[in-house]
Amino acid sequence: MTTIAIPAGMPQYDDMPRFDVERVRADFPILDREVNGHPLVYLDSANTSHKPRQVLDVLAGHYAQHNANVSRSVHTLGTEATEAYEGARAKIATFVNAPSVDEVVFTKNSTEAINLVAYAFSNASLRADADSRFRLGPGDEVVISEMEHHSNIVPWQLLCERTGATLRWFSVTENGRLDESNLDELVTERTKIVSLVHMSNILGTVNATSRITARVREVGALLLLDCSQSVPHLPVDVVDLDADFIVFTGHKMCGPTGIGVLWGRAELLAAMPPVFGGGSMIETVTMQRSTFAAPPARFEAGTPPIAEAVALGAAVDYLTGIGMRAIQWHEKEITAYALDALASVPGLRIFGPTVPVGRGGTISFALGDIHPHDVGQVLDALGVQVRVGHHCARPVCVRYGVPATTRASFYLYTTTGEIDALVRGLEQVRKVFG
Repeated sequence: MTTIAIPAGMPQYDDMPRFDVERVRADFPILDREVNGHPLVYLDSANTSHKPRQVLDVLAGHYAQHNANVSRSVHTLGTEATEAYEGARAKIATFVNAPSVDEVVFTKNSTEAINLVAYAFSNASLRADADSRFRLGPGDEVVISEMEHHSNIVPWQLLCERTGATLRWFSVTENGRLDESNLDELVTERTKIVSLVHMSNILGTVNATSRITARVREVGALLLLDCSQSVPHLPVDVVDLDADFIVFTGHKMCGPTGIGVLWGRAELLAAMPPVFGGGSMIETVTMQRSTFAAPPARFEAGTPPIAEAVALGAAVDYLTGIGMRAIQWHEKEITAYALDALASVPGLRIFGPTVPVGRGGTISFALGDIHPHDVGQVLDALGVQVRVGHHCARPVCVRYGVPATTRASFYLYTTTGEIDALVRGLEQVRKVFG
């Protein structure tokens, strides 16, 4: 395993007695701006996070000084780019405690990573000689949950349509938890893969997956966890999770857009057929047939998002320098403060856990009968940025009988003062709409 080297001069927040949020905020240039004449209050980090100078500088510096293609040039720039790209892979492997750096596959985002696994199942299902764990057909089942982001619903729906397999799902309880009461009936010997969100992007729920994992192992299925919301906010260890695959995305963890990660067990990646064909993923090519490179190259056809991967490595450096435990604890305190503050707003209904236990810093709510779009517009006029809509999780809105919700989501740079600004803004919404 490669040990992450923290850049010289980066503050070692783990050595501090308290999490210094103002010191963190100073690293994020965008937090100094105003919106509609008000100080920016950014409460939409579940959608995308902001980027510290340390990441922005690395992204710009790569293009300015080291721009070249990777894994195909012997000249100096090509070597520098390749070393930076593969160095980022090693940092990410360390960040999630991957047993091998070759288990980290770069993708465009979490959505592409999930689709990559789903299409590997699809491709394997067309071949009689494919690994049986990836072959899917009528009588086989895929299990997800009602809590999923659309990116962890639609790919499996499409896979089942292509193969004739059946899609099944866990429901969600009234208080925003996975309903595991029918676990043994839902996950059976017919199940080929269970794909679940680790932390909900709409309810904030952190799913304790140990019982589900045990059942998955019992029936011989595979387990994928969508960690898009958990990897940026709390320590994630793939060994402890005991999943077969996890996915996450760079732009939610202080990195750039256009870069994501699929982690998979080495022996499973080796058994998976490729999904994208082209340059860099091959071993040999003739006019009759091709053979393919070992993972991770097998799944990274064409020129990858090189600078984005390098900048994601810088984001990992940044988060590691602060300390994921420190970030997790800061967000727990902010979330507890926000839950109490929002409870004081008349007519406000929170969807998901109402206590800061087994949940992250994402809170979705309705304010009486006021449409979330109206809530969002009034808040934006006051400089408060929240997301409104179904948050790419429409089945959750259907579950709770609402067309949409307003969502406030927090990160390492969120302050209690910003929560106060949100509450003041909601009081203004109530005045405007009676």
